[in-house]
Amino acid sequence: MPDQRFFDVASEIALDDVLGLAFATVSSGADLTARRVNGCAPLSVAGQGDVAYFSDRRYLENLRRTRAGFAFVHEADIDHVPEQTLALVTRSPQASWSRLAAKLYRPRRHEGPQAIHPTARIEDGVTLGVGVIVGQGAEIGRGSHIEAYTVIGPGCQIGRNCYIGAHATIYCALIGDGVHLASGVRIGEAGFGVSGDHEGLIDVPQLGRVVLQDHVSIGAGTCVDRGAYDDTVIGEASKIDNMVQIAHNVKLGRNVIVAAHSGLSGSVQVGDGAMFGGRAGVIDHIDIGAGAKVAAGAVVFKDVPAGQMWSGFPAKPSRQFLRETAWLSKAATKDKG
Repeated sequence: MPDQRFFDVASEIALDDVLGLAFATVSSGADLTARRVNGCAPLSVAGQGDVAYFSDRRYLENLRRTRAGFAFVHEADIDHVPEQTLALVTRSPQASWSRLAAKLYRPRRHEGPQAIHPTARIEDGVTLGVGVIVGQGAEIGRGSHIEAYTVIGPGCQIGRNCYIGAHATIYCALIGDGVHLASGVRIGEAGFGVSGDHEGLIDVPQLGRVVLQDHVSIGAGTCVDRGAYDDTVIGEASKIDNMVQIAHNVKLGRNVIVAAHSGLSGSVQVGDGAMFGGRAGVIDHIDIGAGAKVAAGAVVFKDVPAGQMWSGFPAKPSRQFLRETAWLSKAATKDKG
């Protein structure tokens, strides 16, 4: 269930309404009487009243083991659906799931005319600049300083002795003590998820949160997206430079350094003490080991073992990359002679 501090949750939906909304069908003879849906979740965590979806063969075992009450699947995958799970057949399982999730869950927005909502809890010693917005149920700890025109969304929690620069926006976030966010930071916006069906492209609802642990520092203009369902987590004392993109479900360990213009794609996991040079990039679902270093401009397509330094495009161990570069340079020079 998405965190209700950040999302409004609709009431349960009758199964026949779900089928119409999601362009899905069920096998003939299935009993739809009194069948109702009350949530959307991934295969691995879905329960009896939830709908999950399956569209990637990498997660076939998750489908076979799911406890979901319902699952959107392609017709060819019906045989893999567990007996207790009702298969909802559709041409685009992820798009069908997205249409239903968008109906069930809506991100909460600021209510009422007051800039500081009366239900917000602000401890003594907090400084708020001109034009600051604090949403319903938000909490700000003692000694924190919020610069002008920053928006703190509903339900967000900000610890003690934090600094947040001007024109920052913070949604769906839990922030620890001593965190420093520079001007124009964007925390907790929707991650990039797109699906499509015969109706066209649709956004996949992003239903997770952002967790910034104590003493994290994030530079100006950097974006940290909320999780797709799980959390995006930035570990204690990690330092992120200006103009960095941290995508949904990324997990950074402690004391990680990310230099400017780098980008970490969805579900990347980074061990403690890893470092990224400027303009480094990592594709989705990659593991970067503790103490590993990714050189400036490198683009990582494979897991990086702990303690190693990788360089180049595609990235590889730096010594290998430098040997190959030197060989190519000599070969090119020789051809000219």
